[in-house]
Amino acid sequence: MLSSVLYLFLAHLGIGIAFTLLLVSKEAGVKFFRFNAGLAAALIATALAFRPDSGVVANRTSVLALTAALVCLTIYWIIAGRVWAWLRPPLAAAASAAGVAAIVTHGVAASSAVTGGALASASAFTSAALLGGACTAMVLGHWYLVIPSMEVQHLQRIVGFHILTLVARVAVVSVVLTVAAGEPLLTGRSLRGYVTSLDGIFFWQRVLFGLAGPAVLSYLTWETAKIRSTQSATGILYVDFFTIVVGEVLANYVWLSTGAAV
Repeated sequence: MLSSVLYLFLAHLGIGIAFTLLLVSKEAGVKFFRFNAGLAAALIATALAFRPDSGVVANRTSVLALTAALVCLTIYWIIAGRVWAWLRPPLAAAASAAGVAAIVTHGVAASSAVTGGALASASAFTSAALLGGACTAMVLGHWYLVIPSMEVQHLQRIVGFHILTLVARVAVVSVVLTVAAGEPLLTGRSLRGYVTSLDGIFFWQRVLFGLAGPAVLSYLTWETAKIRSTQSATGILYVDFFTIVVGEVLANYVWLSTGAAV
C-alpha cells in the first residue's frame, strides 16, 4: 500500500512539473527550465525505482509511459541552452503526453465500483496538475532572487494556473464524493460511516491540508503577487506546496484503501 502511494505521488508530481514547462516564459532563463526538467526527471526515475511489486497500479503500460516521459525530460535537460534548444517545446509536449497516458492508466488500474476509470483518471490528472503548478510556482517565485528584473506577471500567470488547478481538483473531489455516497467503499462501510469513524481522520486531514489550506494560501499568494511582493509570495508558496504535498499523499492513501479517488 505505502509503496503504491509513494509511486503515485512521485509520478504525478513529476508529470505535473512537466506540464508546466510549456507555461513559463523564456524570460525565466535556461537554468530555470533545466532545473525543473531535471527535477521532474528525478522524481519520475525515483517513482519507477520504488514502484510496487504488485503491478496493479504500476503495470506495464504505466511504466512504459513513465519511461517515455523520463527519456524526453532527460533529453530536454541535456540540450537546454545548447544548439538543439529549439527541441525543448516538442520534448516537453511529448513528456506531457506520455504523462497523461500514465495518469489514465493509473486511474483505470485503481478504479473500482466506488470510482470508475474515467472519474479516477480525472482525479489523478487534477492531482498531477495541482502538484506541478504549486511546485513550479514556488520555484519561479524563488527565481526572482536569481533574476530580479523578471516581470512579476510571469509569477502571476503561474499562480493563476495553480488556482485554476485547485478549483478543478475541488470540483473532481466533490463529484467523487457525490458518487461514492451511493456505493459501499472497499472497506465495506458507507462513505458516511467511513468519514465519521476513526479511520476518517485521514480523509479530514486530506481535505484540510490538500484543499482548504491551499485555497486560502493560493488566494494570499495571488494578492501578494499583485502588489509585486515576490519574496512574500514565495514564502507563502512554500507553505502552500507543503500542504498540497501532504494532502495529495493522503488522497492517494484514501483512494487505494477505500476506492474513493479523492
